[in-house]
Parts: sequence; structure tokens; C-alpha cells
Amino acid sequence: MSAIAIKGWCPGALRPMQSGDGLVVRIRPRGGRLEAAQAAGIADLAARYGNGLIDLTSRANLQIRGVSDEGYPALIDELAGLGLLDADSDTEAQRNILVTPFWTADDDTRVLAAELERALAGAGLDLPTKFGFAIDDGSKRVLAGASADIRIERARNGGLLVLPDGARYGRPVWRGEAVDIALAMAEWFVTSGGAKAEKRRMASHLSGGASLPQSLRGDAAPVARSADPVPGLYPTGALVSVAFGQMPHQTLSHLAGCAQALRMTPWRMLLAEGMHEMPRDADLVTDPNDPALRVIACSGAPRCREAHADTRALASALASFVPADARLHVSGCAKGCAHSGSVDVTLVASSAGFDLIRCGTTRDVPVLRGLTRSDLLANPSVLMGGH
Repeated sequence: MSAIAIKGWCPGALRPMQSGDGLVVRIRPRGGRLEAAQAAGIADLAARYGNGLIDLTSRANLQIRGVSDEGYPALIDELAGLGLLDADSDTEAQRNILVTPFWTADDDTRVLAAELERALAGAGLDLPTKFGFAIDDGSKRVLAGASADIRIERARNGGLLVLPDGARYGRPVWRGEAVDIALAMAEWFVTSGGAKAEKRRMASHLSGGASLPQSLRGDAAPVARSADPVPGLYPTGALVSVAFGQMPHQTLSHLAGCAQALRMTPWRMLLAEGMHEMPRDADLVTDPNDPALRVIACSGAPRCREAHADTRALASALASFVPADARLHVSGCAKGCAHSGSVDVTLVASSAGFDLIRCGTTRDVPVLRGLTRSDLLANPSVLMGGH
């Protein structure tokens, strides 16, 4: 396999990343929510300063693609006018917080998210940029499958707990100390060497032998985990998806025009707040049985300079062959930017073709190597082990 350039950081608005189609400018909505006017503004900016395409990421952010070096300063000025920028790139990088999209006005979610954002801005912890937090304090855990290192969740007894990723039990907390304990856990991660370890994530730090101090341990069990949500109507609004997490600016503009606000999710979906019927737009996935929901694909070539293939074209062609209870990940290289976890089948593009991995990630050992696009389309049953 050819060498790949692992940058070790995620783009932001103040620290964009160069890709094959221009700068990628990532926007991190505060509290995981965009006011309708902010969403409409992002759609307009993507049309004027980008190539018109907007990504939904697995970290519940949006990305404006195809921004030129010349247009970038003006874009930043207008994002600041929409209230979407942090004071500096370091503050932006630390504000990596997932928020359950199913909160209600009378629960603790939004207050906890705002407190955690303020605390991180003033903590100066120098956490790895992929290190993140999740606030998942509903009656069921909906973010358990999403990437996060420290989780504020609901305990089975109805109280709150703070759970380090990779641990079975969390430290029980009362409402007013939840954020302080989460920050103390993050500070321990840094001071105990987790930020300097190879993977720089909480779960790998704990599995490598690091032991939390007694003051941060607990025996509180979290509530049951729910399955990942699917498009449909929920008490808080309409949950919609876009194929492979990318949409034209017109789609975001349409949603902004019919929803009270948009809540972000790590499933590359948006919750259109206050809507009581599913929105209609050709680029939205609203059917929970749509084959596109079974496939994950990165930007691929030519949009990404590291990619060896047009991943989305192949993913679209193969989607209908993936069983309803299975998942396929098509990655343009071994970095696995679109999905870091294990799925039923992973295809990794290389200069020699596609490597096929079963029940693993992009970095696991393939069972087949050097498959061509023609091979896969001529015999799609090979994906699920057929002959």
C-alpha cells in the first residue's frame, strides 16, 4: 500500500484544509444547532465562495467545499457576521462537542453544552484535535456509536454520569458538577500522557494500561443504547439525510426556509426543528429503507488529493446490493476519514485497485486485494461473501 499523508488534525473555519477541489472550511455550530438564518447564510456563502457543495461530517459539523485562497478572507468575515467563528483556531479546535439532537426545551442538554463550550475555551488543556466530548443525556443513549472520548450521559437511576470512552461504568455526578468532572477527566488524560500516545484517544489510553484516579471513577451504569436513528418524524422535528453526507447549497437553503432551526447529528443527517411532515427535496434521503443509508463513502477523487478512486460513484452503484442489515464503507485511501469504525465490508482504494476487508476498518488485513471497479460491478455478490 502506498504511503498516505495523515495530518492528525481536522479542518476548521479558522484552519481550513487544502483538498483536491480547493479549501475545505469546517463550521462547528454551537450546541449542535443552527438558527434558520445561519443555515441560509451558510448556503449562500457556499454558492458565492465555494463550489456549491456542503458536507455533513461524522462529527456533526458542516463543511463548505471548493473555497479559493482569494475568496477565503471574505468568507471568514461573513461567517463572523453570522456568529459562527471562535476567537482563534486553538479555541475552535478544542470545541469538539457532540450533542444529542433529540433534546427538549426543558431538559439539561443545551445548558450543559453551553457550559462545556465556555469551560473548554478557558481551560487551555491542549487536547488532541480529534479528542471530543458527547452530551447524550436522554432516556436512551443515541450517541454511543459516535466518536467521543468523554461522555455526559444519563445513568440508569435517572441521574447523570461522566463516562470515559472505553469504560463500562461512569462517575455519578449531580447537574452542577458534570462539566467540572468532564474537564478534570480531560486534564487527567493530558497529564497522564494520553495526548502524547500514538492514537491520542481515551479508549486506547485506558486499554493501554492507564488508570483513572479514584476521584474520577464510578460504578454508575448508563442507560440502554439505542439503534442509530433513521430518517423520519420525531417529536422534535423531521430527521433527514443526504446521500454520502454531501448536498448542494440549494438543499440547505430549502431546509432553512421551512424549519425553525437545524440540529446537527453524527449520522450525516439534519433534524429540521419544528417540522411535522417530511420535507420534499430531490437531494434529501427521507425513506428509512433507502439503499444510500447502507453505504458510507468519503469525498474520493478528484475532490480529495489522497484518494485513488471516485468512491461515491462506486458506492452509489453498489448500494442496492448491500443487505438492509449490513453496511459498506468505500474509502479512497487507508485513512478512513469518512468512518473510523468497523463495518461489515470495507473497500479501500489503492494504486493497485480496491482491497476488501470484512468486519473491520480501513487498517485491517484485506481478504481480497486488487479488485477493479469492473470486478465489483460484474460480481457484486463478492461484497457479502457470495461466489
